[in-house]
Amino acid sequence: MGRAGYSTGNKKGWLLVTAALVLIAAAGWAVYAYAADQAQSSGPGQVQTLMEVKSTKEIKDSYDVIVVGTDPEGIAAAISAARNGMKTLFVESRDRKALGGLLTEGWLNSLDMNYEPASGLLHNEIMNKGIFTEWYAKIEGDSFDVTTAANAFYDMVAKEKNIDLLMHAKNIEPQLADAASTGAGSKKITGLAITKSDGGRQIVQAKAVIDATQDGDIAAATGVPYTRGREDLGDPNSRMAVTAVFRLSNITPERWEKFAKIVAAEDKGRGSYGVNERSLWGLVKMQHYPAVNRERVKMRGLNGGRLNDNTMLVNALQIFDVDPFDPKSREEAIQIAKDELPHILAYLKQQYPDFEGVELAGVAPELYVRESRHIIGEYRLSIIDLLENRDHWDRIAFGGYPVDIQRVTPADNGVVVMDPDKYAIPFRSIVPLKVDGLLVVGRAASYDTLPHGSARVVPVGMAEGEAAGAAVKIASQHNMTFRQMAASKETIAQLQEQLNKQGMDLKPYKLDPKPYMQHKSYQGLKTAVSLGLAAGAYKNEYALDDASNQKRLANQLEILRKFNPAMLAGSPSAVIAKVNQPEKQPVSLDTAAQMVAALLKLNTGQAAGDAVNKLKSNGYLTQATVDGIADQKKLTNGDTYMLIHDLFRQLAPAK
Repeated sequence: MGRAGYSTGNKKGWLLVTAALVLIAAAGWAVYAYAADQAQSSGPGQVQTLMEVKSTKEIKDSYDVIVVGTDPEGIAAAISAARNGMKTLFVESRDRKALGGLLTEGWLNSLDMNYEPASGLLHNEIMNKGIFTEWYAKIEGDSFDVTTAANAFYDMVAKEKNIDLLMHAKNIEPQLADAASTGAGSKKITGLAITKSDGGRQIVQAKAVIDATQDGDIAAATGVPYTRGREDLGDPNSRMAVTAVFRLSNITPERWEKFAKIVAAEDKGRGSYGVNERSLWGLVKMQHYPAVNRERVKMRGLNGGRLNDNTMLVNALQIFDVDPFDPKSREEAIQIAKDELPHILAYLKQQYPDFEGVELAGVAPELYVRESRHIIGEYRLSIIDLLENRDHWDRIAFGGYPVDIQRVTPADNGVVVMDPDKYAIPFRSIVPLKVDGLLVVGRAASYDTLPHGSARVVPVGMAEGEAAGAAVKIASQHNMTFRQMAASKETIAQLQEQLNKQGMDLKPYKLDPKPYMQHKSYQGLKTAVSLGLAAGAYKNEYALDDASNQKRLANQLEILRKFNPAMLAGSPSAVIAKVNQPEKQPVSLDTAAQMVAALLKLNTGQAAGDAVNKLKSNGYLTQATVDGIADQKKLTNGDTYMLIHDLFRQLAPAK
């Protein structure tokens, strides 16, 4: 699974770089060429001193736009707004020393990149251009020194005369005008009440606010609807593990060479693990680390990024049952990491003796929280958008990273749902419902849980931020709300034109349908993937024609219960309770129908076909699905997905 901060494992787009750069240079893509070269060839560089981030001395009472949150998404939004002539207040809502948030305070110093689908030698063309590649050209590569990154961010912000920066705000409260006063059907955010570090409180008015906080804090405080964690999959109290990134010292060039040999030996030419000048992803024996705190801690293979001082930051320590909204829970998680890490290091040295002499050198000041709120916007990005590599007319960013769902509990191993080639993020997905004057960018944007596993990566969020910043100017020019703008193809086209002028690349595209989209069971696959019942991993192999089995179908039907516990109160597993090794037994249409009927608590006769007829008469099974089954004695995965599709369509037509 993918290598860097937001995932685990295999890295897309790695070969043919030299040839690609020749073509890129010929095309005049200087920023991209430099950035890609940096990512592939830079070893440890010069150690920099962290610049002191200074707040603007006098904060005005009114701005064109306020951007909240100094993570990369907010930085891109503030810079874009400023470059479009908008007077911008850029506010930090946490007690941070540097700009860059998760990357610099959370020490997540490896990037999950989005690359264009392979086309000849242009294998490594970066999808997310613009402000992202401008910053990327200033750092060491796909893994980077956090001080270099922080200084590059601050340098870019400090050069913008239209940005006033306010750090260390103690509290931020949105100011709202209600629907009656706006004449609209929604509230409008009119600014923020900010409590500064000295305790002083100031009301700052703004035409627009961009919420670039990791958790959509401003949107939530205004009353924007949202889901938490995996709520749209029936698990509102479940979310991906958080990670405490830790630092290892004494990572000398000589050791790095040894690590490369170890990883190459583990990989055995499969391309799953690797080492370059800056990054390491592998050392998979760590997945078997026997945690001392077994209920709260799990390790995976190491994702490491080198710093310029012969240290390495490691994203591998996962912590469970952490409430990202509770400061005490976050503090507890940091302490859990500190208590566990000496045991982790001892195990690392036991498994890999070349780590002898390497020592712990700290834990990141902030946790890496993967998932919290998912706001509900004018459009909610779905896993089908990724499954079909969909473009959108109001595209403002592109994604292509694998849908990497990290562990939810210590007992599971996470899953790669699929690996999309390319999909578009609509402008509508950053326009929240119920509140005007507000845009939400980054991992809290309007995504379903599953596509969030891909769209949450930083390059996508920075592209959204850049689009949000430019949208403020265009909405102001047309005297439109963002909601009105989201419904106007003419205005969105103007936004896209402006973003292309800023260096982004938002051309429409069309990809050939994937083979699974031509399959007779594709409707069933779409339902199964949407419900978290099917995964194709990196090769998008859904095994639709492979035989299912009784145990697999029973497990899938049991999972469905959480979507409608009242109607799905029965036990499909009871149907096969007396079957020996049901995981090895084919499932017939009659047995499958009995399981579905048991789940629904439908009374059926004992004769063959009774359950099938009962489901059909109640609308839970269509004749078309029955007719599409080639062998009713041995159902395939595709056949069972069609059964689930019929059932779920009847239970939740809107879904």
